[in-house]
Amino acid sequence: MNTTPAASGRPSVITEPSLEMTGKDKDINDLREAAPFIPAGTRINVTFLGNEDLGMRIKASTAAKELGYTPVPHISARRISSQAELEEYLTALRDTVGTTHAFAVGGDPSEPMGPYGSSLDMIRTGLLKDYGITDVSIAGYPEGHPDITEAQLWEALEGKAASLKEQGLNGTILTQFGFDVDPVFTWIEEVRRRGIDLPIRIGVPGPAGIKRLLTFASRFGVSTSAGIAKKYGFSITNLLGTAGPDKMINALDAGLTEAHGDVKLHFYTFGGMKTTAEWIQQFKAKH
Repeated sequence: MNTTPAASGRPSVITEPSLEMTGKDKDINDLREAAPFIPAGTRINVTFLGNEDLGMRIKASTAAKELGYTPVPHISARRISSQAELEEYLTALRDTVGTTHAFAVGGDPSEPMGPYGSSLDMIRTGLLKDYGITDVSIAGYPEGHPDITEAQLWEALEGKAASLKEQGLNGTILTQFGFDVDPVFTWIEEVRRRGIDLPIRIGVPGPAGIKRLLTFASRFGVSTSAGIAKKYGFSITNLLGTAGPDKMINALDAGLTEAHGDVKLHFYTFGGMKTTAEWIQQFKAKH
């Protein structure tokens, strides 16, 4: 199947993909090794995990910036303990990293560690804009969320999109990773039906060992092992190989039309940044 351009004549979803890293030194080293395979300007998301601190996040974001990429640091609303902590982080992103992008996400804690119960609460403060953030990514969940109802997810997405528009900020909807295109198409169509025209980046797992992919999938409640095997085209009886999202990308390219709007990919680099970047380059060369 020819994926560049897609069947409808639109560019392939793998055009200008974004990638994800943690704040750990090993990920910074991996990014440097991967640099020959990653085009300048690529969006590099930097996580906001509970076992990382501000210094690690700033170091990783700065490394991405210095390598010629666009750092998109995550800001986990429910992990922020105070307005002062948020402003300290935003100051460092502006003055040390020099980025105008951020990903505002709710975060994992069941109880907020500070004043922000959701990413919408944080966005509505206006602080991101005050500190020079002009492009805010927000989360989307094509396969739902185990702790949040469908109605709440849509209310939150509409609220965040509206708040960004009111503040004159650019936005992108970045989705949790999945293995199945069917709920993705249904979800994108509902996003557009609700009048949300923000660009969308569909999360896909980068190439990784099959056992590792299944482990991540079960951890996030994505799907059953058998279902993933079918969608990704590998045998559940042979877990020794490596799987990449070829089938999912081809299916997205075959089904997306102009009515779906701006849709690209975001790679969760479970198999490593360099492995993912090389795979993307090889996939583009083949197609």
